[in-house]
Amino acid sequence: MRAALAARSRGAALAVVGVVALLVLAAGVGLFEDSSGPTDPSAGTQGSSPGPAPGSELGEAGESGEDPARRAPNPPPAVGEGIFGRNRTLVAYYGAAGTGALGVLGEGPPNREIGRLEKAARAFERPDRPVQIVYELIVTVADVTPGPDGDYSHDVPRRDVERYLRAARRHDAMLLLDIQPGRASFPEVAQRWEWALKDPRVGLALDPEWRMARGAVPGRVIGSVDAAEVNQTSLWLANLVRRERLPQKLFVLHQFRTSMIERIDRVAVRRRLATVQHVDGFGTEQQKMATYDAVLRPQRFHPGFKLFYDEDIGLMSPARVLKVRPRVRFVSYQ
Repeated sequence: MRAALAARSRGAALAVVGVVALLVLAAGVGLFEDSSGPTDPSAGTQGSSPGPAPGSELGEAGESGEDPARRAPNPPPAVGEGIFGRNRTLVAYYGAAGTGALGVLGEGPPNREIGRLEKAARAFERPDRPVQIVYELIVTVADVTPGPDGDYSHDVPRRDVERYLRAARRHDAMLLLDIQPGRASFPEVAQRWEWALKDPRVGLALDPEWRMARGAVPGRVIGSVDAAEVNQTSLWLANLVRRERLPQKLFVLHQFRTSMIERIDRVAVRRRLATVQHVDGFGTEQQKMATYDAVLRPQRFHPGFKLFYDEDIGLMSPARVLKVRPRVRFVSYQ
């Protein structure tokens, strides 16, 4: 059984990785202990935020040409409710600011793309399953050249992130910061975005495909990360939530091969974070489901699923995705 695990298109700067065979080697097992405090062993019962009040949001102004009356189907989670409270389903558009080469989100300004995103989200809404819209914005982009820091990645301008943050606040959306660190570590890169992550509606996504070992170049190999580095990142983020008295924060791990997150069973599940294992394989429905079944650890994480407008062969409908088991809680379009 083979699943389509070709690397996704990242624009002209990145080479296209060929289709590779799905690896189904089980990840290492065991318990990981650190200073994070209580963890939740069940993905279905991750706790709500202990913070009694949200942190301050950044910025106020909207953009010209936007409709002030337009609103998302539902507001983002309230303090104490938890990301997946009220049986919520998250629906996201993924991409980079100013370019459609890296995903649908960048095909237009955030206030213009909101209509398409809201329409996509409504198709997943059911009477007992409200939806929450999400901008998933790539904020650190992997590069094929080392750059001045030698880490084979670069951060997008702060003003671009602020633009999406203003749009997220205006349209009751969440903003998910996606990082492709190159040869830098995830904790190192995540901390550069602390200013944005202090906002209660901003979450963090790690993309191990673009986490390179020494000597590796993005686009030429598929990267990976060890559980220890994931745990260092999540511990820092959970401590930020605690210190800033924020509501529970979205924390997403992208994956389409078992080898991309080494020792995944040692990844800590923290009550201040809603941890999603986002399965990113593309191809036919049969191939996508083979990847989903091989990679997913639903006992530990909230299931995530990606739909590719261009790469999927026969785009799965929202009705079909809603029938997937284990149930998908976070859906993104690229």
